[in-house]
Amino acid sequence: MLYIYVGLAGAFGALLRYEIGVGVHNFYGGTFPFETLAVNVIGSFLLGWLTHYLFRTGRLSPMVVTALGTGFIGSFTTFSTFSVETIVMIEAGNLAGALTYVTLSIVLGLFSSWLGYKLGTKRFLRFAKRKGEA
Repeated sequence: MLYIYVGLAGAFGALLRYEIGVGVHNFYGGTFPFETLAVNVIGSFLLGWLTHYLFRTGRLSPMVVTALGTGFIGSFTTFSTFSVETIVMIEAGNLAGALTYVTLSIVLGLFSSWLGYKLGTKRFLRFAKRKGEA
């Protein structure tokens, strides 16, 4: 059953990644890979928030937690596309674009993960206080 949950969540994450990518591309329309940057930053925030709030509340079964973390977030974010896009820019001689992309991906990814972590922890502590656990 776990494989089914992970697969379904993964399919949803991949479809949402595609839709967000199309939307970002239609809005921006340039050659810089803002689509991948956007989904990776969003995914970093979501995983930070989920792991430090929702997963800690005990409201979800371990199967659902695995489906969301591994299935949904795992297929929503994409390190492989980021890597290939970076190599393509380097091979095309766009070293400044590649360096900008790598820097933005790392800085914004870490910041959004930290922000999700902090907000998730803050929310969890309020939840635990209401439940008499903190």
